[in-house]
Amino acid sequence: MRDVTGRLMLLDTASLYFRAYFGVPDSVKAPDGTPVNAVRGLLDFIDRLVKDHRPDSLVACMDADWRPGWRVELIPSYKAHRVAEARAGGPDAEEVPDTLSPQVPVIEQVLDALGIARVGVAEYEADDVIGTFTARAKGPVDIVTGDRDLYQLVDDARGVRVLYPLKGVGTLQLTDEAVLREKYGVDGSGYADLALLRGDPSDGLPGVPGIGEKTAAKLLDRFGDLAGIMAAVDDPAAGLTPSQRRRLDEARSYVAVAPRVVRVAGDVPLPDVDTALPDAPRDPAGLEELAARWGLGGSLQRLLATLRA
Repeated sequence: MRDVTGRLMLLDTASLYFRAYFGVPDSVKAPDGTPVNAVRGLLDFIDRLVKDHRPDSLVACMDADWRPGWRVELIPSYKAHRVAEARAGGPDAEEVPDTLSPQVPVIEQVLDALGIARVGVAEYEADDVIGTFTARAKGPVDIVTGDRDLYQLVDDARGVRVLYPLKGVGTLQLTDEAVLREKYGVDGSGYADLALLRGDPSDGLPGVPGIGEKTAAKLLDRFGDLAGIMAAVDDPAAGLTPSQRRRLDEARSYVAVAPRVVRVAGDVPLPDVDTALPDAPRDPAGLEELAARWGLGGSLQRLLATLRA
């Protein structure tokens, strides 16, 4: 990966095209009648993000493996409820709406023709790609995602914040450490421990039974981090209630493996890509062909005008 020194924007691409798919009517179709609501919606999202936040570099981070085997091996329930088809030789198939799946390759082709860096790495999720780009960035980072798991990367000292869409991408929650402390009682580094303790049904993470979000935040405030909490379990003078001590003690096997599952990787082998925001398409002829075939119309033209500006 080349050094990125200006403002870097990282897109949790699947999170955004899912939002586009459900936010833009499926009456938005290509000339052949194929729905392209996710494609056009994502282009509109990127246009608005670039206009409003003016990044120097932009990377569309992809899920090469949305449910990595190494995470499933540690916690078998991880995202298990979202498996549409188990595959022995590769990543399991994720449950995705029928009219969204065919749009994903189109999104990839359009991003490539535009010259917007697109990065997915085998055996890793987009979150891990985002975590590694963030760890290596030399300047400020804006992470655009509808997934709160990435709050763990928020770091005021390094200028890392999460832009969390509340409505489309026109209304974003600019998530810094003050927002996290107000909403959850933790900073970025504490968010992964909070999520691990309370669990997350949407990701199949069981959490520690009986330890909800508020209790987890109070324990982290009192004992500092997960290691401090577990040390308190073994200290009769630590002041845990009997039920807290029992529940945490019973969850030791989960607590031992969950950090590796919940925390995003920061050491993914990233390819050498040019992350600079393009001011002209990499493949103008290919992009023109895609625009005509899929009826990308005003969505693409607006983004091209924004990139030129």
